[in-house]
Amino acid sequence: MADYTKGQTWGALKKAWKAYKIAKVQNDKTKMKEYASRIRTLQKELGLKQAEFKDI
Repeated sequence: MADYTKGQTWGALKKAWKAYKIAKVQNDKTKMKEYASRIRTLQKELGLKQAEFKDI
Protein backbone atom coordinates (compact mmCIF):
# COMPACT_ATOMS: atom_id res chain seq x y z
CA MET A 1 0.00 0.00 0.00
CA ALA A 2 1.27 3.47 -0.80
CA ASP A 3 2.16 5.95 1.92
CA TYR A 4 -0.82 8.11 2.74
CA THR A 5 -1.08 10.97 5.19
CA LYS A 6 -3.09 10.50 8.34
CA GLY A 7 -5.70 12.89 6.93
CA GLN A 8 -6.05 10.82 3.76
CA THR A 9 -6.41 7.65 5.80
CA TRP A 10 -9.11 9.27 7.98
CA GLY A 11 -10.91 10.39 4.81
CA ALA A 12 -10.78 6.87 3.39
CA LEU A 13 -12.11 5.49 6.68
CA LYS A 14 -15.04 7.93 6.64
CA LYS A 15 -15.89 6.96 3.04
CA ALA A 16 -15.61 3.26 3.84
CA TRP A 17 -18.07 3.61 6.75
CA LYS A 18 -20.51 5.49 4.51
CA ALA A 19 -20.23 2.81 1.82
CA TYR A 20 -20.67 0.05 4.43
CA LYS A 21 -23.85 1.67 5.75
CA ILE A 22 -25.24 1.97 2.21
CA ALA A 23 -24.43 -1.69 1.49
CA LYS A 24 -26.14 -2.65 4.77
CA VAL A 25 -29.32 -0.78 3.80
CA GLN A 26 -29.22 -2.55 0.42
CA ASN A 27 -28.58 -5.87 2.22
CA ASP A 28 -25.52 -6.48 0.01
CA LYS A 29 -23.51 -8.94 2.14
CA THR A 30 -20.63 -9.13 -0.34
CA LYS A 31 -20.03 -5.39 -0.28
CA MET A 32 -20.58 -5.28 3.48
CA LYS A 33 -17.74 -7.79 3.95
CA GLU A 34 -15.51 -5.88 1.53
CA TYR A 35 -16.04 -2.55 3.33
CA ALA A 36 -15.80 -4.13 6.79
CA SER A 37 -12.40 -5.49 5.84
CA ARG A 38 -11.32 -2.10 4.51
CA ILE A 39 -12.56 -0.34 7.66
CA ARG A 40 -10.62 -2.71 9.90
CA THR A 41 -7.44 -2.26 7.82
CA LEU A 42 -7.70 1.54 7.96
CA GLN A 43 -8.44 1.48 11.69
CA LYS A 44 -5.35 -0.66 12.22
CA GLU A 45 -3.21 1.79 10.22
CA LEU A 46 -4.49 4.65 12.40
CA GLY A 47 -3.85 2.70 15.60
CA LEU A 48 -7.56 2.60 16.45
CA LYS A 49 -9.55 -0.19 18.06
CA GLN A 50 -10.91 -2.32 15.24
CA ALA A 51 -14.68 -2.41 14.80
CA GLU A 52 -16.53 -5.70 15.16
CA PHE A 53 -19.11 -6.57 12.54
CA LYS A 54 -21.53 -9.03 14.10
CA ASP A 55 -24.09 -8.78 11.27
CA ILE A 56 -21.80 -10.31 8.63
